[in-house]
Order: sequence, then structure tokens, then C-alpha cells
Amino acid sequence: MRLIRLPQVKDLTGLGRSSVYKLMAENSFPKPVTLIGRASAWVEGEVIEWMEERVAERDSAFSGGS
Repeated sequence: MRLIRLPQVKDLTGLGRSSVYKLMAENSFPKPVTLIGRASAWVEGEVIEWMEERVAERDSAFSGGS
């Protein structure tokens, strides 16, 4: 398991900081874990899984849901 910080999340997803936090508030993006104090990081596998779900949704919509 690997933890990644916000700059890496942004690089990985192509999202900006405000988009990441907006999606989290909507329960549509993985929540970070607290490391120490105010420092937090995301589980890399959860972020990758979120991206894979977006691709699967796209592919399902593109194929007409079949």
C-alpha cells in the first residue's frame, strides 16, 4: 500500500485541488487518511480504483450499456 499526497493525486487524476475536495464533499472521491497533525494523504490504490470506475462508466455508456 502506498500513500500519496495532494500534488500526486492531482498529477494522477488531472483534477485540481478544488475539484478533488468538491468530489470528496459529494462522497464521489476517496477520502484521505490523516498522517500526523494536519498532514493527510490518499491511498494510491483507492485513487486508481476511482479512475478505473470512471473509465468503466465511460465504456458502458459508449457501448450503450450492453
